[in-house]
Amino acid sequence: MKDAFGAPQSLLVLGGTSEIALATARRLIALRTRTVRLAGRPGPALDTAAAELRARGADVRTVGFDALDIESHGSALGKIFAEGDIDMVLLAFGIAGDQGRDEEEPLAAARVAQTNYTGAVSAGLVCAGALQAQGHGSLVVLSSVSGERARRADFIYGSSKAGLDAFTQGLGDALHGTGVHVMVVRPGVVRPERAAETVPAGSPVGARITAARSASARFASAPLEAPALTTTPDAVAEAIVTGLRRRSETVWVPGSLRAVMSALRHVPRPLFRRLPI
Repeated sequence: MKDAFGAPQSLLVLGGTSEIALATARRLIALRTRTVRLAGRPGPALDTAAAELRARGADVRTVGFDALDIESHGSALGKIFAEGDIDMVLLAFGIAGDQGRDEEEPLAAARVAQTNYTGAVSAGLVCAGALQAQGHGSLVVLSSVSGERARRADFIYGSSKAGLDAFTQGLGDALHGTGVHVMVVRPGVVRPERAAETVPAGSPVGARITAARSASARFASAPLEAPALTTTPDAVAEAIVTGLRRRSETVWVPGSLRAVMSALRHVPRPLFRRLPI
């Protein structure tokens, strides 16, 4: 159960090597979260993430999880909930893809959609059902500002996030009044916290940072890459913790993105196409 300050005592992360997820786990552990389950594809990166969180005093275990293997979601996630109540589920997996390549390779584009949307719908429903059965808990889903309006620069990735965002809002409505809190998080362009030069290029951490930088470079847009409209994993983590405490349904990071996207949503398409985004 959550403590008197609204901090969860147990956390399940789907996408256990996500920089945002790990930053969130660190903050929650500092706020007395003691049980953490990191679900993801087995490998050195997942083991490294678990070791770091254990060093901070949490009981951490890794769980094999593949977003694309939807037939396994029920059994894999069901086993975690069978061990005891989970106060918070953070759905943080996803892939950015490569817009240019994905337009030329439909199978690659489909993999982006299947991971970011189909896999998330399956895992989200399994976790939502388990949270509802236990009668409490929060489901936090990482969406993206890219899902707010289709842009030429990343419409394949953006469309998958738009679907996930709509799904999460609908799921929140479906679970209203059940004791389960659903929150969608919409970050702007996320800049990695640590410099890749400070870690070995071939290490799991270095690989994640390199991938994050590459994704940021591909999906940054002129209005969204301004310093006031970009963010970091730690800033997103802080917003998630604040949103949990307030039981928010939607969190923008940074908050100024709400006004920016409200304006961009109403720009006529002929003009929108001409914007350098």
